[in-house]
Amino acid sequence: MFMTKLNLPAVFRTAIIITLLFLFPYVVITSQTFEEHPEFGKYFKERNIDGCFLLYDLKQNKYSGYNLKRTDSAFIPASTFKIFNSLVALETGVIKDENEIIKWDSVDRGNEQWNKDNNLRSAFKYSVVWFYQELARRIGQERMQKYIDTAGYGNQNINGGIDLFWLQGDLRITPKQQVDILVKLYNNDLPFSSRAIEIVKDIMIYEKTDDYILRAKTGWGARLTRQVGWFVGYVIKGDDVFFFANNIDIDNDEDASGRISITKDILRESEIIK
Repeated sequence: MFMTKLNLPAVFRTAIIITLLFLFPYVVITSQTFEEHPEFGKYFKERNIDGCFLLYDLKQNKYSGYNLKRTDSAFIPASTFKIFNSLVALETGVIKDENEIIKWDSVDRGNEQWNKDNNLRSAFKYSVVWFYQELARRIGQERMQKYIDTAGYGNQNINGGIDLFWLQGDLRITPKQQVDILVKLYNNDLPFSSRAIEIVKDIMIYEKTDDYILRAKTGWGARLTRQVGWFVGYVIKGDDVFFFANNIDIDNDEDASGRISITKDILRESEIIK
């Protein structure tokens, strides 16, 4: 009799399936919460900087931050794209690992760390632009586009030159999308091998203490008329993981320091770091 009760007519089974398909995404979306914290604004205002900050608590599935409306606006990713560029380079084999050296081309770029041979680890740490431009050229337009599309990175538009699209080309990404990509990275849910992902997670370590690990990358869109700054990453603290994206306008060189300092002020106030 139990089996008979489950033997529903096809029309009813179809109706149930359709209902669940519509209901399930609704449940997932509405389970996320967004909370504006105007008090975070003091860290921007005291530096006379315009911007926004997005914080995502993975365990609580909760977003919070300052000027949340701006977190859905798209900006050039600048050097934050080095996270993704590193993944593609490792996956395609254009660089063997984080220790393989690429020789400096002897062009003086006015930066001591850039005017030398670099490997993936040092190039990521010191944001060596020429190194990542070389990786992108080795990867090529077709393969880069494939991974951009598969991962759903930003607006997926890499027009503007294979070695310039993230610096002054057409690629754009929102602070919310930055967080989404980082969540996928943490969950090993990107179209890359576990080896590539683990290497990138390793070179991303910005700060490590007994209480937490901070992985992050800065970015500075200095080649556009409206310059923008980024600091994106995530903090692992015990069983909790917090993802963040700080996005600011840079009107002068001094504003650039606000990328990191504002982030750390907010993370301290939120009792995520010390």
